[in-house]
Amino acid sequence: MKRNVILYIAMSLDGYLADKYGGVDWLKGENDDYTDDTSYQELLDEIDTVIMGYSTYNQVANELSPDSWPYTGKKTYVLSHQMMDNKEDIEFVNESVIQLYTNLQIKKGKSIWVCGGSSVVSQFINEDLIDEYRIFIIPTILGDGISLFSNIQQKTNLSCKSVTMSNGIIRCVYSKSELK
Repeated sequence: MKRNVILYIAMSLDGYLADKYGGVDWLKGENDDYTDDTSYQELLDEIDTVIMGYSTYNQVANELSPDSWPYTGKKTYVLSHQMMDNKEDIEFVNESVIQLYTNLQIKKGKSIWVCGGSSVVSQFINEDLIDEYRIFIIPTILGDGISLFSNIQQKTNLSCKSVTMSNGIIRCVYSKSELK
């Protein structure tokens, strides 16, 4: 059975996943104290594999969660040209997204989360490997930064499955469309 590949990611209203310095401190809704969103925990319950690029790994490991790896118990693959020693639950791989995807599809498991960054997301989109897009639009306009959809080389038609809003954040869920 094919494992579902999910892009679960947030972007600013103008399409950036980070500011021009790579910062993500703006990733919040209208109320900083809001705690009713359960979609992240639902994602973590649904997946057993995380894929990210080296820059995203470095930011998570050294800035966002330096004291503990937030995806413990999930196998994390870091796509990188810099080979590093693997760690518990973290494997550094220097292969194409097609190779990684193919290797993961032959293994039994839950869904796969494409965590980021922009380069990894673009590669997965360009190879048509994402089954579901869960995009969170943050009520912030950055004006400049790292574009979520940079280097896209083809048109990708999607079908909207749902749109919800809480705390000023719009959650859009799309799946692949049969239209080409």
